Amino acid sequence: MLETALLHDGQGQPLLQGRLNDSRDWAVVNDFCARAYMPLTSRPLTHGLDPRATMRMLKIGQITFSRFCFGTPTRADEFDPDSGNIIVVNTLRGSVRHPLGGNDAFDTRPGDSYVVDCSRTDYWNIADGHDLQLNLTIPHRLMEDTALRWYGFVPGDELWRKRMVFGVGQSAWLSLLDYATRSLDARRDAIPNPLIERRVEETICLELLRNWAECADLNLEAGARAAAPHYVREAERLMTAQATEAPGILQIAAQLGISARTLSEGFRRFRGFSPHEFLSRARLQALQQALVAARPGQTVSQIATAHGYVNLGALAVKYRRQFGESPGDTLARRRRVIS
Repeated sequence: MLETALLHDGQGQPLLQGRLNDSRDWAVVNDFCARAYMPLTSRPLTHGLDPRATMRMLKIGQITFSRFCFGTPTRADEFDPDSGNIIVVNTLRGSVRHPLGGNDAFDTRPGDSYVVDCSRTDYWNIADGHDLQLNLTIPHRLMEDTALRWYGFVPGDELWRKRMVFGVGQSAWLSLLDYATRSLDARRDAIPNPLIERRVEETICLELLRNWAECADLNLEAGARAAAPHYVREAERLMTAQATEAPGILQIAAQLGISARTLSEGFRRFRGFSPHEFLSRARLQALQQALVAARPGQTVSQIATAHGYVNLGALAVKYRRQFGESPGDTLARRRRVIS
């Protein structure tokens, strides 16, 4: 399983032809790591050794897949927390040592998976030089959005700070990754259908969230969703339904017969963020759906204006932060699928 991940597509056609896929130059390897994962520091365990690196990278939605090894015993640390990224290391060959809690560490071996949220806790690893990894880089915000959509709340740091080994052996998790990588199309180095891409992205995040919560003894079904008062859940329903109309928080509170302050305090207590943040995400989600369903000839400006956006520059920044691409990129992918 995963022997040909990022090497061939589901039809056996070679991926990433004509691209740099290996290097013996530390500068090149470190640049790849910064792009695939985040800025970090790496150094060989034996001074002066050059890498014999394998470097292959493709994206499914906002998730970056990478087939990687340094090719020499190496320590990597100082992973940049400002990147906002989660890393999942799936060991295909050899072993990689990772921190757990306190002074404990764990050596992942073929079939083992390890997850760490580098935006919430520090991280390092030591690769034995004979290792090969299939890694996932997932924006923390994407995992938050997935939890919010499916369970109605964003877990706190008791989950995100938990470093975890999971899916030991030939697990369902690895079968999912095998399916995802076989879905890549050598003709485009991407899944051709954005709807399929979105579903693969969502399924990966859900499966990871389920494994993570189980390890952290967090019951997602009985979490903050059940504890939140009716007005919080009703506000979420209204903001999602009215996202295209860009309502204000005062309007939502008035519809519920409560004050804006009560609404804000309810969200912060039971959701861990403000109603304005929820509304902002809901509006961007509605805009993305409109871009995916755009008619021929429609422009980003037309669609964004219809959704209440005036400052397209500020919109582009927020949109990229949430979805990992610009509104124009989403619309362009839609047009490629139609053509």
